[in-house]
Amino acid sequence: MCGIAGFITDPDRVLPLDRIATAMADTLRHRGPDDAGVWTDPAHGIALAHRRLSIVDLSPAGHQPMVSACQRYVLSFNGEVYNHAELRAELERAGQAPPWRGHSDTEVLLAAAAAWGLPRALEQSVGMFALALWDRHARTLSLARDRLGEKPLYYGRMGRSVLFASEPQALWVHPDWTGEIDRGALAQLVRHNYIPAPFSIFRNVRKLPPGCISVIGPERGEGAIQPYWTPPEPGRDPFTGSAEAAVDELDRLLRAALSGQMLADVPLGAFLSGGIDSSAVVAFMQAMSPRPVQTFSIGFEDPAYDEAPHARAIAGHLGTEHHELVVTNGDMLAVVPRLAHIYAEPFADSSQIPTLLVAAMARRQVTVALSGDGGDELFAGYTRYRQIARLAGTAGRIPAAFRRLSVAALRQLSAERIDTVIEKVAGRRAPRRVGDRLLKAAEAGGADGVAGLYRALVSLWHDPARLVVGGAEPDTAFAHMSERQFRADPVRAAMSLDVATYLPDDILAKVDRAAMAASLEARVPLLDHRIVAFAARLPTELLIRNGESKWPLRQLLYRHVPRDLVDRPKKGFAVPLESWLRGPLREWAEALIDPARLAREGFLDPAPVRRTWAEHQGGHRNLQYRLWTVLMWQSWLETNGARALGPAQP
Repeated sequence: MCGIAGFITDPDRVLPLDRIATAMADTLRHRGPDDAGVWTDPAHGIALAHRRLSIVDLSPAGHQPMVSACQRYVLSFNGEVYNHAELRAELERAGQAPPWRGHSDTEVLLAAAAAWGLPRALEQSVGMFALALWDRHARTLSLARDRLGEKPLYYGRMGRSVLFASEPQALWVHPDWTGEIDRGALAQLVRHNYIPAPFSIFRNVRKLPPGCISVIGPERGEGAIQPYWTPPEPGRDPFTGSAEAAVDELDRLLRAALSGQMLADVPLGAFLSGGIDSSAVVAFMQAMSPRPVQTFSIGFEDPAYDEAPHARAIAGHLGTEHHELVVTNGDMLAVVPRLAHIYAEPFADSSQIPTLLVAAMARRQVTVALSGDGGDELFAGYTRYRQIARLAGTAGRIPAAFRRLSVAALRQLSAERIDTVIEKVAGRRAPRRVGDRLLKAAEAGGADGVAGLYRALVSLWHDPARLVVGGAEPDTAFAHMSERQFRADPVRAAMSLDVATYLPDDILAKVDRAAMAASLEARVPLLDHRIVAFAARLPTELLIRNGESKWPLRQLLYRHVPRDLVDRPKKGFAVPLESWLRGPLREWAEALIDPARLAREGFLDPAPVRRTWAEHQGGHRNLQYRLWTVLMWQSWLETNGARALGPAQP
């Protein structure tokens, strides 16, 4: 696991390539504290930089950027190729192997690219990665990213250069850098709490989509994007075996994935929340390991959010070497001021806070930690999948005109007024905050079509263009949702869109930045592309069976852990944002969303922000996530604006 950066510029320019590339890499030191390297070719205006977190082959033979044995290619690589031993053997059998210098996966991937070309080398690789490959003969720079988007890669043209890096702050120190906010991307941020690829917060910077290669030629254009892998289309090759056969096949595939991902030349462990996904990963790790696996979880002082007892019970049953840290609200609040620095692009999934804390704890014992992420997207674990199926059926039975009138009428009422009426009717039996729930349901109920229902469910601010000044939303995957596919199978359609957007740009971005902030490599075995392909073949009725979500994964876990240890409601990695914003974070938040400040900065309309803030403070609505998205943007602007906007600082 590492950080990469670099640029290609006009060769007739007089620039200190080494110094610039070193400065870019130094901003990524947290991603690779063990080693650093720079390779330049002034005659062709190319500079590659690397920061190394040594995981496989700790010797100098793994130093990067790495030049191929034939001298034609130079590689700066971030990630892991889990099947590098098999690729090495294949190269040797074909007589295409160079004289090996070490046993790193980087060297094998470089040799495969030299022998087969980069697209085939990536197609044959099982792993997570982002890379830059310079072809000295063709004078082309190829940028590539792994299939599911576990590793990040930003790139864009600035003046006479094309820059790239693992994280955007590395771009800010290049002399050609000029940062300008993409207001359309900001609108996407406030809708989703993340910015979907290919967009970034900067107008002229893009995130390379997962499973793609971009080749930048001598003319220094940004390069056409060429996919080498696309997510499998659900139902194209349906699984026809029995339910038990499906579980057996998942068993085989998870063992195959872990056989590669449990290999490292440094200490390795796993995150364990006590949920289905992480418990399944740890159960198989322990079954495949000759010694106790090191597992890590954090507990919260508030029992409403604390899953540590569940993780502890599962660790005890499996016999892992378990590490647990109980954090207070104060511990979590202390992380908040650091978020904008760690997430150098605005990001507002509040589970970033406990993820940072558990990663920092794990790093004290191990250098690699396996995670259970991906199970919800692949095996229909999110509550919203069942919600959209239920809403789709209800919406189809209610005439559209009547539904729109009902929603419009409901929206005229305040949450407080609705609560008052309900309390008068029901008295002490009145449920808490009915008005808030009804207004949120109205936002979904007013959507057009089943695809619109899904978009409403995954939106925080439902009309971002009214909040973000000049914030017309760009053309994203959400603009091309197929109503036909959503009507045919709303669960599968929603899952497919989540795999393309929410998974790489929220879940995996969160884990990557949190782990890398602690110089920890996080691996995600459930996202082995062979498991992804298999999950796409399973019928929806097998994923959600007898009212149970993630049925195949649950059955797999039951082979190792008793049901009573894992059958419980899903909590997620939540924090008490609602009360924080009314208490210890109130003063901090008030300063960030001061109306005069918002008006002066010119990005957000103060009126809807202040209205939402007042509704939340009034106690009749819980608008924590809308507010958190705004606050994370404001905090990012305060922390990074001077460096990220305008020309590079000397």
